[in-house]
Amino acid sequence: MKEHDKNIKGFDRLNDLLLVNFSDGSEVIIPLKRLRDRCPCAGCEGESDALGNLYKPPEQPKTDSSYELVQVLPVGYYGLKPLWADNHTTGIFTIDLLIQLSESEDN
Repeated sequence: MKEHDKNIKGFDRLNDLLLVNFSDGSEVIIPLKRLRDRCPCAGCEGESDALGNLYKPPEQPKTDSSYELVQVLPVGYYGLKPLWADNHTTGIFTIDLLIQLSESEDN
């Protein structure tokens, strides 16, 4: 994990966006749909074994509740863990990933 000169200072939801504030005064804005679609957990992205083989589970169909954000929990100073209405709760979004998702052009 990359060490940063900034930490997550706060976050808030505004309609269908997640706003994240950092200790250096910068801020990122991420659409909730993009946040959910790019979940980094092993259930969504798969996981590798000791030999580097990637095992990815079958994609689960998403419903409206898949994109309904219920709560966001801080994970130390380095990440956020969204809790979704469809009970998906395992993704941890690091500072690097949050910044990357804010700069992405996809939905």
